[in-house]
Amino acid sequence: MSSDTQLVLGFDFGTTRIGLAIGQSLTASASPIDPIRARDGIPDWDALDTTVKQWQPDVLVVGIPLNMDGTISEMARRARKFANRIQDRYQLPCFLCDERLTTAEAKRIHLDAGGGTNFKQESVDGIAAQLILEDWFNSPDRIPSHTRLEDIYGLGNPER
Repeated sequence: MSSDTQLVLGFDFGTTRIGLAIGQSLTASASPIDPIRARDGIPDWDALDTTVKQWQPDVLVVGIPLNMDGTISEMARRARKFANRIQDRYQLPCFLCDERLTTAEAKRIHLDAGGGTNFKQESVDGIAAQLILEDWFNSPDRIPSHTRLEDIYGLGNPER
């Protein structure tokens, strides 16, 4: 890849499963890859280490599940904490991306493609991670993971 093309690993953070997608900046496109298991939001670090080693991304992007009114949810705080952990662990730039409605859209895409409604068995987390990554590619915003959520989203931001 040329130096201006970046390989990006996207994450749809969850407490029992973390969706993954791989994409590249040249085409601003992404594809879902197998999710990894998590226990109470703590990823299977060995599986994640293997994924990062296999794909060798230049950048990481984590979806932040804000409330529909743009305020900060507890899951958004946990996703940001996860983003900071992976940035520190892999020493790669990590960014945040608003992911409202990506899971609903991922379910619609899955069902339209003939998938079933048992989303525990037929995970849509990778599709959600793909949507997060494609949104990030098409957004001018680049929010570093260590940015306080209160400084950019919803309540707690005096500018809003």
